[in-house]
Amino acid sequence: MLWGLPGDTPIAQVQAALAQHGRPAFLFDQRDVPQAELELRTDAVVEGSLRIGERTVELADISAVYMRLHDTRRLPGLRDLDANSPLLAHALTLVDALSGWVEVTRALVVNRPLAMASNASKPYQLRLIERHGFQVPDTLLTTDPETARAFWDEHGTVIYKSISGVRSIVAKLSPARAERLDDIRWCPTQFQQYVPGTDYRVHIVGDEVFAAEISSSADDYRYAHRLGTTVDVRSCSIPSDVAERCRALSRDLGLHVAGVDLRRHPDGGWYCFEVNPSPAFSFFQDETGQPIDAAIARLLIAGRADAQRV
Repeated sequence: MLWGLPGDTPIAQVQAALAQHGRPAFLFDQRDVPQAELELRTDAVVEGSLRIGERTVELADISAVYMRLHDTRRLPGLRDLDANSPLLAHALTLVDALSGWVEVTRALVVNRPLAMASNASKPYQLRLIERHGFQVPDTLLTTDPETARAFWDEHGTVIYKSISGVRSIVAKLSPARAERLDDIRWCPTQFQQYVPGTDYRVHIVGDEVFAAEISSSADDYRYAHRLGTTVDVRSCSIPSDVAERCRALSRDLGLHVAGVDLRRHPDGGWYCFEVNPSPAFSFFQDETGQPIDAAIARLLIAGRADAQRV
């Protein structure tokens, strides 16, 4: 089962890769949640059925799930509803119930919500990353402007970003931006020492490793074009011990698929900034030609045979 939006490129690419293997998948379009019905039965295992219109899918027949969910409250047909709307309540209840099944099913799930939860707190995830031998930048989480200024004075060059799983644009703290530091009194903000070097994105799919080297002058290469600069991404190899650390880190976090953000310092040290539990791999695949979608398809086809490996 694929669970998400058909217009989401990773979902579409994995669906196409499965079709190439002769394994068409059931796509549960999130936009159909208001009209869907879910019946769950609990015994030794949690079973049930999902009905969308005339189609009924038995949960016991699902051997693997690939999910990339968007905020239910912002879906078409739901985002304009009153908070007390029965239709919105039905949609939220169904998503919660199916998410509960995803946590306990014997099917392979890429990735279980509980496993993805570490990304909701970047400082917490950094502590887990350190256990696997990666260097991490000196980090400050604060609502105190003076503490932030002292941290800036200590390190000279500092970046700031959100502490949660919500995407934010990473930026260097400049004198102009520092004029707004008083605003952090109402918004806990994460500051980190700036680490020079070369960026790498490493996608882990099961035991497979796809590494890409990134070259950009932007503070956040993901927004290079928006910031008026360029980004160059190419397929590359990384040292075998670094690749194994990425695999071990993903396994430790309970992730079958992950996007690991690394930077190699000029002195040769490897820093890890974050592990993305639901990577939008399409950009990297399009730039490098790496068959990440095919690797995810193979993982899903293996299904329950791999479900206990993490």
